[in-house]
Formats: sequence, C-alpha cells, structure tokens
Amino acid sequence: MNDAAALPAEVEDLRVRTRAFIREIVIPREPAPGERMPQDVRDELMAAAREAAVFAPHVPVEFGGQGVPLRHWSPIFQEAGYSPIGPSVLNCMAPDEGNVHMLELIATEEQKRRYLAPLAAGEVRSCFGMTEPHPGAGSDPAALQTTVVRRGDRWVINGHKRFISGAIGAAFCIVMARNEDGGATMLLVDMDNPGIRVGEPIHTVDRYIDGGHPHVYLEDCEVGDDAVLGEVGEGFRHAQVRLGPARLTHCMRWLGLARRSLDIALDRAETREVFGSRLNELGISQNLIAESVIDLETSDAIITKTAGLLESDPRAGSALSSIAKVHCSEAIYRVIDRAVQLTGGDGVSDGLPLAQYLNEVRPFRIYDGTNETHKWAISRRASGHRRKEIAAGEPFRGEATVHAEEPT
Repeated sequence: MNDAAALPAEVEDLRVRTRAFIREIVIPREPAPGERMPQDVRDELMAAAREAAVFAPHVPVEFGGQGVPLRHWSPIFQEAGYSPIGPSVLNCMAPDEGNVHMLELIATEEQKRRYLAPLAAGEVRSCFGMTEPHPGAGSDPAALQTTVVRRGDRWVINGHKRFISGAIGAAFCIVMARNEDGGATMLLVDMDNPGIRVGEPIHTVDRYIDGGHPHVYLEDCEVGDDAVLGEVGEGFRHAQVRLGPARLTHCMRWLGLARRSLDIALDRAETREVFGSRLNELGISQNLIAESVIDLETSDAIITKTAGLLESDPRAGSALSSIAKVHCSEAIYRVIDRAVQLTGGDGVSDGLPLAQYLNEVRPFRIYDGTNETHKWAISRRASGHRRKEIAAGEPFRGEATVHAEEPT
C-alpha cells in the first residue's frame, strides 16, 4: 500500500483508524458469502462509522465527510475494501461515491442541497442511468437511445435503461439522454416521479452493490429546468467528470479485497503441510504468492499515479484511468484466483469467502466499459500520440536497417 511517509499526517491517521474500524467492527458483521447485508445492519454500522469519524472519507467536510482529496483516496478506500461491505458502511461504494463526486463539481447550489447533502450523509441512495439494451449505450456512449425533448417549459424523457446499479430503493437517478441535436444531457430524476419505473431485476454474480442492477423505464417522464445537471447538450463532457474517478475507485476498493484474499492464502500456506513441507516452502506456492504480491504492488502504483493526475490534469488522468482499470481488474482477479488455488477445496466452498470474492470482481472487466473497449481506446491514443511526434520531427524508427555484407 502507499508509503505512509508520503501521506499527510491527518490522512495517515484516518487510514489507520479506518483499518481498525473495518477489522474490529465491520468484519465481524459481514453476511455469509453470497448474501446481502440487511439495511438495519448497514444503518447501525454507518452510525458507528460516523461516531468513529471515518464515515464518507471522500466527501467534503461541509457535507459531513472527512474531506480527503482525490489523490489520497486510495489508501483509505483500500482499507474500506478489505471487507466487501466496508465501502457501503463508509458510504464510498458505487454508484453513490461517483455521483457524490460529480454533484460536488457540477451541481447548482440548490441541487447540492436537495440531492448531494442527503446522499453524502447516507440518508438516501442513488443510481446513474446510462447503460441501455442493445443497440443502445453500453461500452459505446455514442449509441445512446434515450431521448429528452423540450415540451413547453418541461423536459420530457423517454427510454429504456438496464444494468442500472443501485436503482432498487434509490431516491433519484442521474439519467443520460440524447437531445434532438445529437448532444446529450444529464438530468436528475426523482424515483417517485410517475414517469420513471424500476423494472425487472438482473441477477448477476456480484452481491455487494445495494439496489441490484435492474432495468429502468422512462415513459413521458417530465422534469423542469432545475433537473438539468450541468449544461444542456454537454452530458458526454460532464460524464467524464464522473467516469474517470469512478473507474479508479473501483480499482481501489477491489484492491483492498485482493489484499485480504492474499492474507487468507498466506495464513493457510503458513499452517498447512504437504509432502513434508509447509505450503509456503514449496516453490510452486512461492511462485503463486510472489506473482500476487507483484500484481498488488503494480496495481497500487498505477492507482496512485492516476489519482494524482486526475487532480492535476483531468484529461490525462481520465486516459490513464483506462489503463488502470484494465490492469487492476485483471490483476485483482488473478490475485483472488491464486488465493483460491492456494487454499484448495476450501477456496471453492463457502467456508472461505474467496469464491464469492471472485464473483464480486469478475464483472469489473465488463462494468465501466469492457476491458476490450478500453484497450481499443488505449491503442488508438498510443498510435495517435506517436503519429503527432513523427509529424513534429521525431525520427521514424520503424524502418529496418539493411547491413552491408561483410567481406569474407
């Protein structure tokens, strides 16, 4: 994890206290693998987190959080993610965490009062309405099918969304819709609006995002000008405020879970003997452990670099977040999978939580844009960057040199 010496004293203090809170208070209250945390348990643990002053680390102090800047989120989020319910308890779980960040940056003061304040306080949950059934928006936001049109002094939204994480029980949805001129607009829609309806649930392998991943229908859903988040027609640009950091915070939380998975495997390898040796003395086991440590540390490093860049140069940070998302989602899965292998039969049972951890992190290679889509974008950016360097005078290095035959 990030070098404690590199963290401001107050952030390191919060990290240490968060670590203790998760391990001493939260882990003993975890549900059985594959089961959801009851709401009354979450409410009780959130109250304890507020009392311990570890609640909402990313939220500004004025809204009841700890006010940690983005560049220092990772050590705290990793400690939260050491328990799969930790981020929900600390109110830094998707999709609410990403919505809080976006509302803080682009919402009006009235929108902050109405939506951000209760969300940051953990009084309500929210969802982000972008993904649609084929041929609508998924990994390609440009395929957006949901429409919003002006009708008198109202905006009217029509569309069908799916995989809308957190929608069941949410208080509001940030809906992405296409304008008549081809641009997109984000709108804040209360879930008790008669024009929005939560539809069929989608049963996925992950369990720890409150509110599931259901279909959501918008049928002549009317809202006023006060529902427009940011500027009309600038939805795609505004969405980048959310999407870059949201990809990265997934990496942070799941990296914490990967660290716990390795701890489980290390403890098992220390105490199990096979063929006359402790498991951790066997070369094949040592290789699995070493590769997991390498995956953890490289993931930690790219997260730290990306978080700093998102603050200093958001455009470059968003581009690097694609690389971080691809690397971390694959590396974290490998770490947990190796932990399963090291723990043998218990690893695939519900006696250990590792099999459920695999279920939790496997969708991350699809959520927030498939890894294949990100790799396509990464490749295009690399090719475009090199093309510009050549145009600016850099030597072309792709031509093979023909060497003269040496005389015999």
